[in-house]
Amino acid sequence: MFKFLAGLLADPLPQSDPLTADDAELALAALLVRLARADNDYGADERVHIERVLAMRAGLGHAAAAALRERAETVEAEAPDTVRFTRALKDKIAYEDRNGVIEAMWEVALADNARAPEEDALIRLAANLLGVSDRDSGLARKRVLARRG
Repeated sequence: MFKFLAGLLADPLPQSDPLTADDAELALAALLVRLARADNDYGADERVHIERVLAMRAGLGHAAAAALRERAETVEAEAPDTVRFTRALKDKIAYEDRNGVIEAMWEVALADNARAPEEDALIRLAANLLGVSDRDSGLARKRVLARRG
């Protein structure tokens, strides 16, 4: 899985191999790590939120979610741009699931109870690259805020 995604990140041309569920979760995890690092304040609260999102989406236990986040940190650090992650996800998952990716991004962005302009910009970029409308992204943000109380 890691080898496939690393190849995807290094190769400027689309891969013809199908993206597995594990590869998609790693791409999502790397996108969430990139988002959390966008404001140069990648703290424990954001790490915990990333792990919670990954655990909930993939049905992982705490240790497995933490391990996935750690692998994603490495993948994210080596990736030259965000397009690699979003392309890996857009071509392989349904629109509703892409809405879920944006919702997961809002979960992480709002983990520290502050909206950084860098995080907002990255979510707008990711939504655009994933083909998620501004309206649906805004609704995803509102759902996250409603859950947070």
